[in-house]
Amino acid sequence: MSEQKAYLLLANGQVLEGKSFGVTGTAIGEVVFTTGMVGYQETLTDPCLYGQIAVQTFPLNGNCGANSEDFESSKCWLKGYIVREWCETPSNFRCEKTIDAFMKEQNVIGLYGVDTRQLTRIIRENGVMNGMITTEDVYAKKEELLAQVQTYEITDAVKTVGTAEQKTYTVENAVHHVVMMDLGSKASVLEKLLARSCNVTVVPYNTTAEAILTLNPDGVMLTDGPGNPAENVEIIETVKKLVEAKVPMFGICLGHQLVALANGGETVKLKYGHRGGNQPVKEQSTGFVYVTTQNHGYAVVEESLDAAVAAVSHWNVNDKTCEGLVYNNAPVFTVQFYPEACGGPRDTTCLYDQFVTMMNKEGK
Repeated sequence: MSEQKAYLLLANGQVLEGKSFGVTGTAIGEVVFTTGMVGYQETLTDPCLYGQIAVQTFPLNGNCGANSEDFESSKCWLKGYIVREWCETPSNFRCEKTIDAFMKEQNVIGLYGVDTRQLTRIIRENGVMNGMITTEDVYAKKEELLAQVQTYEITDAVKTVGTAEQKTYTVENAVHHVVMMDLGSKASVLEKLLARSCNVTVVPYNTTAEAILTLNPDGVMLTDGPGNPAENVEIIETVKKLVEAKVPMFGICLGHQLVALANGGETVKLKYGHRGGNQPVKEQSTGFVYVTTQNHGYAVVEESLDAAVAAVSHWNVNDKTCEGLVYNNAPVFTVQFYPEACGGPRDTTCLYDQFVTMMNKEGK
């Protein structure tokens, strides 16, 4: 393991010292923590972490190495990665390389050997904040570096991570045609739709409602993605028109937030968000509590939506935030979490079946 010293400089001026892995250099991002015990490779390649530095609360990461089959997107989108310890000798029959080698290939800077429990407490108590991982001597020009950290902003998130061109994926004996708006989707979303006999046309984030309706979809999938949902003004207008057209629609994560905004709702930035594969969510209709995978920093404000327009279907057990909505003005439902898991529990993959049932019911 590398013995090169590295630092984390937080926007509040705190410095944590550790050692470097992945590439060397300097990276600035929004520091967030994720509580998953598994799925570190899925975390590294999740577009929802664009512009962020992820802290793993689980102390040992990389013990299964890395492989080319479990990517959730084409590359790593996060700015940096912080762990207590990374495994130098992974053991798994699918392992192709260490997590260190993987991060070097992906040009991601890493920090290990820091007290990630202490760092998580800092974020929980103060909220997410900007930070810098650097292999430079942070003390030599701390004020200069701190100014860079404090002025950092995540911009053009959806525009950067989403697909730039329309693509079509087909299966034998397809029953439905789904148009998927790629806002920064994980590969697992597409896989789950294809597995349910759906041909899928993936379109860029800036595709108009008119263009989508021209494709004659049986349903529209609004995917997950990064950034502040309220900044996506054009997409919100597109979603509003799709709701008015009463096309069956399923939204997850960012898609969930955009549908709420299109219906007059509001979103709010959470103090430290929900990230990890062990987030409890209660279903209103049954009282069941599901264990879900999540990765988001914003939530829909339940009270901002007219009760005649939408009803809350799921709540977060920990902080009571809105985790799901069913709409009364169109065949639309949305959830804040990842129904496709990957990596994590598969408690809620049935929501994809619910989407298919909705398309059947609407005669599409």
